[in-house]
Amino acid sequence: MKAAVLYSGATAPQYADVAEPVPQHAGEVLVPVKAVALKHFDKSRVKGTHYSSSADVQHARIIGGDGVCLLADGTRVYALGNGGMMAEKAIVERDRIVPVPAALDDSMAAALPNAVIGSAMALRFRAGIEPGDTVLVNGATGFTGRVAVQVARQYGAGKIIATGRNEQSLQELLNLGADEIISLQQSDEAVSAQLRQLHRVTPVHIIIDYLWGHTAELILGVLQGNGAFTQRTRFVSVGAMGGDLLQLSAANLRSVDLQLSGSGLGSWTKSQVGQFFSNILPEMFGLAAAGKLQIKTTNVALADIENLWDVQVPDGGRLVVQV
Repeated sequence: MKAAVLYSGATAPQYADVAEPVPQHAGEVLVPVKAVALKHFDKSRVKGTHYSSSADVQHARIIGGDGVCLLADGTRVYALGNGGMMAEKAIVERDRIVPVPAALDDSMAAALPNAVIGSAMALRFRAGIEPGDTVLVNGATGFTGRVAVQVARQYGAGKIIATGRNEQSLQELLNLGADEIISLQQSDEAVSAQLRQLHRVTPVHIIIDYLWGHTAELILGVLQGNGAFTQRTRFVSVGAMGGDLLQLSAANLRSVDLQLSGSGLGSWTKSQVGQFFSNILPEMFGLAAAGKLQIKTTNVALADIENLWDVQVPDGGRLVVQV
């Protein structure tokens, strides 16, 4: 069968012939694949740079960990793969499958789940969002950030503040649920002043952060108190597009009621992961099918994978590989 394969030492995957995988136990099933989103997570994991990557360096690794496929009875489902998914066929786990609504196309169904993981899991299980909360999404102009703004609105956020560098995507966020936008193209002083004013008028309860690094330092600096009573703020790190490290003042932790946590593989309980498959993703699929959750996708062919590896999709969109 054909697959997108990254060979040891290569900088981009190849469209190559590989052996068809074989299920190893009753919990696995071999399925034909229809669509797989190409995500930063997939790239970093197969390269071995993501913290969850296997220490075992393989000669050939098939790209992708999840996608849309067909069961033997023709049912179209989203599934988590056991091994690479960007191939004509893949092994998936029977207990990690979600039916795809008829009104939802393959591209949306393939692209949405990772963003739901990166937004809904953080909002529900790490931030504990409550109706009326003010939510700041730092790095909202990326694909997952745009979904986070919409999910926060669905979860009852009272006010949503979105930051980002892409001006067009920032403006679009005002139509997707954001109440305020902050351009990170401004000077540090201008960004901090705008954040400080918004926090003074409507204190921020939750920060969902996809950037980390310098912008996270600016936000934490704005939150720092002066000895007076402060409200509780939950800062949840989901991504690190702005750098893996930051400087955090001890005064930041002592002067404000700050909960600092992360949301990612290893931070959730088995029960919470189970809820993603049984409740959260089906709900989000339903919203997307009804037009209440919007994303941008660009369809590409599996055979073209080598030329698409470093392509940057503009304005918060995502590449989806059609198999």
